[in-house]
Amino acid sequence: MENHKTPKSLGFRMPAEWEKHEGTWLTWPKDPITWPDRVPQVEEIYLEMIYWISQGEKVFLLVDDIATQEKVLNRLQIKRTNLKNVICHVIPTVDSWIRDYGPNFLVREIGNKKELAFNHWIFNAWGGKYAELMEDTKIPEKISSFLKIPVFKPGLVLEGGSIDVNGAGTCLTTKQCLLNPKRNPQLNQNQIEDSLKEYLGVNKVIWLEEGIVGDDTDGHIDDIARFVNPTTVVCAVSEDSLDENYEILETNFEILRKATDQDGKPLTVVTLPMPGKLEGKEGRLPASYANFYIANNVVLVPTFQKKSASVPVNNDARALNILKELFPDRKVVGIDCKDLVWGLGAIHCVTQQQPALIG
Repeated sequence: MENHKTPKSLGFRMPAEWEKHEGTWLTWPKDPITWPDRVPQVEEIYLEMIYWISQGEKVFLLVDDIATQEKVLNRLQIKRTNLKNVICHVIPTVDSWIRDYGPNFLVREIGNKKELAFNHWIFNAWGGKYAELMEDTKIPEKISSFLKIPVFKPGLVLEGGSIDVNGAGTCLTTKQCLLNPKRNPQLNQNQIEDSLKEYLGVNKVIWLEEGIVGDDTDGHIDDIARFVNPTTVVCAVSEDSLDENYEILETNFEILRKATDQDGKPLTVVTLPMPGKLEGKEGRLPASYANFYIANNVVLVPTFQKKSASVPVNNDARALNILKELFPDRKVVGIDCKDLVWGLGAIHCVTQQQPALIG
């Protein structure tokens, strides 16, 4: 059901991630190019994510075939996962970054009733960097064939990891990504901002500058700053003035300190440390604690440091403690993502929330 009016004009908005979910969408990992020599380790990370998420909501898992589905369900059973909450869909994909190519869900409230829809943005593999991955732009269409809800097609190139909302009318994004000439060169900043307002149902867009070094997505917001409630943002900062991320993150921090929300009120900005430098085959990996995922009962946080007496400051523990204070009503769980981040993303990048229609 494709719709030609904008979501905002029809009363739809993108909910905040902490609002109640029906479930979480994931795509089972398999690409040896994305995770060289690490697919088995990444599968274990997925099994752990599914275990935790399924305790409080459904997991909608895309698999390439029935054989994969059976293997995954068997492994989840061994982990004592709540299989009643795991729903597999046989939809072949090229890769696993469903945050970026999957549906961007919306809701509207009519009285006590909620209705669901989604945006189907264009996915061009982060500015045409990986031609073989562009095929995944068709995945929302395949999902819509059985969800049977309204679908909006903004006609813009946009990835889900490039936006974050507070559910009350404000969106965070970066100039580096959304103004990138390989995304929507025909549009200027004001035109893109107008589209975000119309298709996300927001009134205010806060533009940060750049993302972290090693991020091949051209500066996704979900590695640098995230809303944790309607008035509070966590912002990644580096405490090492010699680190190549230091100036980038300081600039973003200053923008957030001066920013206001949709009502003109200042935001509360909480700093989140960066993990130590992780190197991949082609340079620095985009490791960041800001790439956490907020599920119904749990917040899954990527961790990167080995527990060792030789590590003078364990930023894993510091980041987890900060997030525990910000999410007192949820269990905050660290998941070792040293192997996952070899694919240049972490937990938030491989998840996509579907809002609940009740609660």
